[in-house]
Amino acid sequence: MLLPLAAAQFVASYACTNMNVAVSAIAHDLGTTVTGVQTAITLFTLTMAALMIPGSKLTDIWGRRACFRLGLAVYGTGALLAALAPGLGVLVLGYSLLEGIGSALMIPPVYILVTVHTADLASRARGLGVISAAAGVGAATGPLVGGLVTSLVSWRASFLLQVLIVAGIVVLSRRVQEPPAAGPRPGFDLTGAALTAAGLLLIVLGILQSGSYGWLTATRDLTIRGVVLVHAGDISPVWLLVGLGGLFLLAYARHASRSERAGREPLLPLRLFRNRTSNLGLATQLVQWLVLQGSFFVISVYLQTVEHRSAIETGLLLTPTTAGILSTSALAGRMSRNRSQRFLVRGGFAITVAGMALLLLLGRVLPGDLALVPALLVMGAGVGVMLTASANVVQSAFPASEQGEISGLSRSVSNLGSSLGTAIVGSVLIEGATTGESYALALAVTGLVALLGLGAAMLLPAGPPRPSTVPPTPALPPQGGGRRRPT
Repeated sequence: MLLPLAAAQFVASYACTNMNVAVSAIAHDLGTTVTGVQTAITLFTLTMAALMIPGSKLTDIWGRRACFRLGLAVYGTGALLAALAPGLGVLVLGYSLLEGIGSALMIPPVYILVTVHTADLASRARGLGVISAAAGVGAATGPLVGGLVTSLVSWRASFLLQVLIVAGIVVLSRRVQEPPAAGPRPGFDLTGAALTAAGLLLIVLGILQSGSYGWLTATRDLTIRGVVLVHAGDISPVWLLVGLGGLFLLAYARHASRSERAGREPLLPLRLFRNRTSNLGLATQLVQWLVLQGSFFVISVYLQTVEHRSAIETGLLLTPTTAGILSTSALAGRMSRNRSQRFLVRGGFAITVAGMALLLLLGRVLPGDLALVPALLVMGAGVGVMLTASANVVQSAFPASEQGEISGLSRSVSNLGSSLGTAIVGSVLIEGATTGESYALALAVTGLVALLGLGAAMLLPAGPPRPSTVPPTPALPPQGGGRRRPT
């Protein structure tokens, strides 16, 4: 049963990064700009982030297997539409929206089914290790496979490849079994879905505007239909949109609180945020994907716009990251038996930060290609170490009855990290994409965020997470070093 589930996670992660190496080709073919393609990439991961929680709730209503297969159908339709896109608008519709919606329907069941089919932490770690490895390998091989297909055929063929993979997964999905539902099916909180989606959308779209209007004060007028909404020198539209998004999320919190007091089930119960272990695990997940997606985007754009590398050259130069993720993800189950989840998350962040530091330091003393290989290998190894451990920390912090909600929240946070990675570091790079200084600054920003993730990992309690109940179980107190075997 793991094969179709892992393949679905692979193709969704592949779609997040394969576009990076084809940015120049897509922009030229569709008559748009690098910023336009960046927006399409960001909207894809943002659509997943905004709809992952509603999609997870639908798994409890429609069934996990049904949502998985429906998501595959929507995703495949979007990939086919993107392959035939005559312009940026149709590409956004097929790739950013339909593939994003399909992913939001098919990815939560992947993690839920693995969790409910495994009873002990070691077995769950092995299952989640396979899924997390598929996610990491998909993201890591996206540049290589995307570069090969784009150079040898066309960037459109990369979307056709996804259509073929999805068709194969549909056939294999007949193996997927679902435990019988217990109790009545919950209702769907449409108001909550609208509030959370609007909040996340506005926050990420606001950050995207930093490349055009600056971070602190507006560098030019913001005009809509001839009306100046923000004058140059005023506060940047970034913070206006981010603030508005925050208000929508606060409105959801109030809505959810009222619903719980009235005995109704909100889209995302607020009790999920009362588990300290899970909260820290979610923070590390957000940073992991921000660092991975952000660094891939920055390096890909730099190689294509500054060094004028082809898509296949860009993909090949990013291959060491794939090797690093593969080498450590394959050992996820074994490492989880010998080391605590906290130790793996901390170690993964430390290795990732070391790889990014190498990338900046070696770039000053070695030619570009030689500097990339060891640095990306180390960075990929760090990401592979912590991907499975973070997912295991979050999923294992809650009982089977709440796996639908926490799985949707976990996947939403991961995809939000991918969106923020492209938006934040991409805006830093695009402001001066023709200079090596902007490349170094964008990587430095990514490294700083990785250090924040390491800080969150340092606060994780020792030992396996205890499933949360209502009222929530307090986080486990520290028990000592990372070499302790999980019990």
